[in-house]
Amino acid sequence: MKDTFKHKGMRQKLVDVLIKKGIKDEKVLRAISEIPRHLFMDSGFLDHAYQDKAFPIAADQTISQPYTVAFQSELLKINSGDKILEIGTGSGYQTAVLCLLGAKVFSIERQKELFKKTSKFLPKLGYRAKKLVFGDGYKGMPEEAPFKSIIVTAGAPFVPNPLLAQLEIGGRLVIPVGEDVQTMTLFIRKGLKEFEKHELGEFRFVPLLEDKN
Repeated sequence: MKDTFKHKGMRQKLVDVLIKKGIKDEKVLRAISEIPRHLFMDSGFLDHAYQDKAFPIAADQTISQPYTVAFQSELLKINSGDKILEIGTGSGYQTAVLCLLGAKVFSIERQKELFKKTSKFLPKLGYRAKKLVFGDGYKGMPEEAPFKSIIVTAGAPFVPNPLLAQLEIGGRLVIPVGEDVQTMTLFIRKGLKEFEKHELGEFRFVPLLEDKN
């Protein structure tokens, strides 16, 4: 599959939609305008790739709505070289956005099928995460901590303590919290046991799966 002028034009229209919805971060908008989202989806969904909608991918998961990806990315306030942990690699689209923003990305995926597919696919497109692992997102990646920011791309019924613990002081955790509908929640680490919490509207995500083994 190719990336054509038509696709680029569709991406620019998508960026215009995101600006109207309130996304302001120029770097985030540039990443959305550059990344060929249609390549992260089944070819049957090509017409839908640049609509502001979530779509099904393998393993009963979804590729997040572009607005959600942009909103979460903007909340992270990424600077080039920031060490970011992503919980839920999924299709790799959000991973690609983080890579383009200059982050050093460490990402965990719970679904074996998706992990295998995405870990091969991302480097082919030129997006190189520092580390992609198959594992339990609730546990984070303690061996690589601390992280400047952590992004969770699935709905969590509660905030996992290991993720808060793996943030550096001043670091940001962006996580959708709730069962059926999630509240986008931002935690900023102010001290060893002190966190500032912001609730930023309702979203819908597929659930964050815990390793039951």
